[in-house]
Amino acid sequence: MVGEFGRTPVLVFGGPYSNLRALQALRAKAAALGVPPPRVICTGDVVAYCAEPEETIAAIRDWGCHVVAGNCEQQLALGADDCGCGFAQGSACDSLSKGWYAFAVARISAASRAWMAQLPNSLWLTYRGLSLRVVHGGIDRINRFLFSSQRSLIATELARARADVVIAGHAGLPFIRPHRDQVWFNPGVIGMPANDGTPDVWYGLIRCTGDGLGFLTQRLSYDHHGAASAMRKHGYADAYADALISGCWPSIDVLPAHERASTGEGLKEQELIVPSPRLSSTRTWRAVAAV
Repeated sequence: MVGEFGRTPVLVFGGPYSNLRALQALRAKAAALGVPPPRVICTGDVVAYCAEPEETIAAIRDWGCHVVAGNCEQQLALGADDCGCGFAQGSACDSLSKGWYAFAVARISAASRAWMAQLPNSLWLTYRGLSLRVVHGGIDRINRFLFSSQRSLIATELARARADVVIAGHAGLPFIRPHRDQVWFNPGVIGMPANDGTPDVWYGLIRCTGDGLGFLTQRLSYDHHGAASAMRKHGYADAYADALISGCWPSIDVLPAHERASTGEGLKEQELIVPSPRLSSTRTWRAVAAV
């Protein structure tokens, strides 16, 4: 339980993915926005594809933000043989994961594994009268992929959430999906681009509005060429290094048909206004352009 967040903006993000440069850029952005570390939440998968796993762990610990355990944290802490993403055996994602996971395993310290082992599976907070729950993947399954087009699956997950808003990561694509009186909010990840043909990565903001809370998805530019070069020095995941530059994933096995067809299409920033139950007797979501 994080507690009551008052009126201060909250910055949320997923998947640093061992991308130290992206994490440093986000920390600078948070400072520029005046968001202190206790108001910053990571949805997990601190370690994955990129070249600086131990350094990224050290940086996020130094920042002092909240972190929820991702499947990568769980698997690395246990000394497991794979990342636990649940990729279909023999798929491109499964094959590619073997390279980066082995690279990360060889570079994670015992102290970092111990830190990963104590991370919580979820966080709870209240903000302007709304209850928010932070998870990595699904409500009960940490490695569940959920995408914007999967309305029925999102509705099922929200029914088990016991919260007004669920903040989740894992899937890698930012979106905001309201369902009845609840919302599923995935702010995206900062370690890899969003398969939209641009090298930008994504984070989210939650801020007070006149009648509730605004949930925003936001682009972030960073030194993606430096991050790709760091990966290529080791040669363990050149396909993902290429993705940092092209903005398109090397495999789209996990994507539903709609998201797969949207590969290379630039995403737009979004904002959804969620009325506070303390201020309004009706719950009518209002989508607005991001500022």
